[in-house]
Amino acid sequence: VQLQASGGGLVQAGGSLRLSCAASGRAFDTYAGGWFRQAPGKERESVAIIGWSGSSTYYADSVKGRFTISTNNARNALYLHMNSLKPEDTAIYYCALSLRPYYRPTNPPDFGSWGQGTQLTVSS
Repeated sequence: VQLQASGGGLVQAGGSLRLSCAASGRAFDTYAGGWFRQAPGKERESVAIIGWSGSSTYYADSVKGRFTISTNNARNALYLHMNSLKPEDTAIYYCALSLRPYYRPTNPPDFGSWGQGTQLTVSS
């Protein structure tokens, strides 16, 4: 399965945006889906993870209460709804699938099928 992320852009602080991740086939009913980000000079970090078929979610402390991850299995899509954006949210955002089915890891090394990334820039 290949993933393609989209929806990034330039947003003012306090604004909202939705990122989308399209899978080339069925994925999110079996595998966990995740959003990750990498800012310049920093390591890739987990932002939000959703278990297979939306079974559970994980959020990084820095985005709790502001970001919401969701899936649409019928469309083979993964979303990240982002509210109250901050300049520190600026990064390239990637989507990925867990390497194992029916398992919801939280760390980037446990994910694969990485999409190409989409840039989010939040201006102050």
